[in-house]
Amino acid sequence: MARLLGGVSSERPVYAALARSVRGLVLDGRLALRTRLPAERDLAAALGVSRTTVTAAYDRLRDEGYVESRRGAGSWTVLPPVRMSPAEPRGAAPGGRFGRAHPVPDDATFIDLGCATPGAPSIFGEAVAAAVDELPRYSSGPGYEPAGLASLRQVIADGYAARGVPTRPDQIVVTTGAQHAFTLLSETLIEAGDAVVVERPTYPHALGALRRRGARLVPVGVNEGWDVELAAGAMRQAAARMAYTIPDFQNPTGQLMPAADRAALVDAGRRADAFLVTDETFADLAHDPRAPREPPLASFDSGGRVVTIGSASKLMWGGLRIGWIRTTAPLARRLVLAREPFDMASPVLDQLIVRELLLRVEEVRAERAESLLRGRDALAGALRELLPGWEFRLPAGGMSLWARIGAPVATLVAEAAERLGVRVVAGPVFGVDGVLEDYVRLPYVLPPDTLRLAVERLALACREVESAPAARPLPAYV
Repeated sequence: MARLLGGVSSERPVYAALARSVRGLVLDGRLALRTRLPAERDLAAALGVSRTTVTAAYDRLRDEGYVESRRGAGSWTVLPPVRMSPAEPRGAAPGGRFGRAHPVPDDATFIDLGCATPGAPSIFGEAVAAAVDELPRYSSGPGYEPAGLASLRQVIADGYAARGVPTRPDQIVVTTGAQHAFTLLSETLIEAGDAVVVERPTYPHALGALRRRGARLVPVGVNEGWDVELAAGAMRQAAARMAYTIPDFQNPTGQLMPAADRAALVDAGRRADAFLVTDETFADLAHDPRAPREPPLASFDSGGRVVTIGSASKLMWGGLRIGWIRTTAPLARRLVLAREPFDMASPVLDQLIVRELLLRVEEVRAERAESLLRGRDALAGALRELLPGWEFRLPAGGMSLWARIGAPVATLVAEAAERLGVRVVAGPVFGVDGVLEDYVRLPYVLPPDTLRLAVERLALACREVESAPAARPLPAYV
């Protein structure tokens, strides 16, 4: 724990600064729940402070509900009781309601920031027309290509080769979206009870697929970036069968994994004999399309343990339910066989549209980059003006800000915001065990004026939550 704390702030009193640091580690998931805390004497020696300081910090954390202790058994991390809204039943999972799909109200003024997917690019109509023109060539056959159209798989393979990862079409399986790709991999690679290392926070629907499979989830915090040493230890100690990572503009944090960490993570997966599933759904969403790209994780792989997921939904349009998997040819054949009980193949017309757009991918990237950068800056400006206490980084790509709101009330803020006409997703939806209650994800795919209106409603929601009676005082640690 001393390594995670990284020393003690010079702020006085020291015990309060130490308590605040430990609280922050718990809330953003870097210190797992039920983690046993070091003995007071040991932590004091590791941090170079007095034992009295550590004792006072532990006492404060117990008072605030972040530590429980039992005589003879030590102390461990927990979460305090969540303030419940009158409409939410006691015992409901924090943020859980916002993790399930539910319809947008029939209200033209309602703003949905629950979905991070933009509209189609301007050349979409041209791509559709070209695909429709070509569709009759396929109409004399059955229309089922379980691995995907050969012409699309070739274009996808060429894209990987251009990024330094030589790829043949027989290494590509076209799927009905990235979620289908991940579910197919989960069904094929893991069994109930297998350990899977996941980032915290991460893509919620990946967690859902793993839970349905009966996987044992082992979270590793990435709010402050990737700690490859920690991830390697988690894979090794849990005997993980799989690790799931989003290295490019990570969802929801927007962070970009450095090349050195990519190489180290692939090596860690190899040593742990784990499959490393890398989700590149956001890899094409750099806000400066001319910026050098980080190498794919697959470029560091020599043993076929890195499996890559790609998708058309974020770069092109969410209505194109086309994704793909890049892997070894033998595993690709297993995946094709595994999909037959669920769906025979992906729609031919959608595949043809995606192929046309991939042939003009530089145009699509440039248009998407301009739009996302404009949205990012508009959202950030509105937050700085109207919610100056919120903290966030400006990502160099992706579609969302991951905002820290200053108190563990994200679910309450999301509920109040829904009533006020804006939907946001609370942090716990992106985690495993109810932490991340001080974060919300804010996509910036909507027009700047709409984003500002959304922040105005969020500010009202925050004031509503702040004025409500609290079950316990909210810590002011930001």
